[in-house]
Amino acid sequence: MKLFAKKQAVNKQESPKKSQLRDWTEALIVAAILAMIIRTFVVQAFKIPSGSMEDTLLIGDHLLVSKFTYGLQVPFIEDRIFTIRDPERGDIIVFEFPEDKDKSYFKRRDFIKRVIGLPGDTVEIRNKSVFVNGKRHLTPEAVYKDGNVTAGPRDNMPSVTVPPDNYFVMGDNRDRSYDSRFWRFVDRSAIKGVAFIKYWSWDKEKFMPRWGRIGRLIK
Repeated sequence: MKLFAKKQAVNKQESPKKSQLRDWTEALIVAAILAMIIRTFVVQAFKIPSGSMEDTLLIGDHLLVSKFTYGLQVPFIEDRIFTIRDPERGDIIVFEFPEDKDKSYFKRRDFIKRVIGLPGDTVEIRNKSVFVNGKRHLTPEAVYKDGNVTAGPRDNMPSVTVPPDNYFVMGDNRDRSYDSRFWRFVDRSAIKGVAFIKYWSWDKEKFMPRWGRIGRLIK
C-alpha cells in the first residue's frame, strides 16, 4: 500500500509538466492554423526578385498583398466570396504565371504586374505607346530604359480584345518585362491579390536597408 501511494505521488508531480507540454503543443498548432488561414485568405508577403516593375518596385522590396480585396478564393473551385471589388486598371496584382498552369502546385511561379486592360477592352501597342480602347493610355509609372524600337510585341503589338474574366497586364519597366504582350492574358482565377504596401526593402549592392521605401503604400 505504501509503495502504491508513493508511486501515485510521483505521478502527480509529473502531470503538471505533461500538462504544460500539451498546452504548448496546442498553442503551436493553433498558431500554425491561424497563420495558414491568414496567408490563404487575408494577406501574404512577397519579395520582388526582378526589375520588371522598376521604378515602382525594386529588387529586394518586400510587400504585402491583400487576398480578400478581390474576394476569398474557395478551395478547389473558381468561385470567390465576400468580394469587395474586381481588379481595376492601374492595380498592381500578384498572380500565378499562366504558362505554369499545367505544372505541379509547388512549381508554379508568382508574377507581379500592373493591370492595363480590363475584360472587354482592346489593347494595342504602337512604337512603345499603349492604346486602350483606341485612346493612348498614359501611365506615369512606366519607364523605358531602351531607346530602340523593335518590331516585336514588346514595342509593337496588334490590337487584341481582353476576354471575359481576363486581364491584360504589363510591367512598369516596359523594356524589361515579360508580360501580356508576349503571353496575353491573366485569368481572374489566377489572381492572388493586390499589392498595397512595402513593409521592407533591402539594397543588396549597398548591403543596407532602403529606409525611405519602408512603409510606403504601393500605387
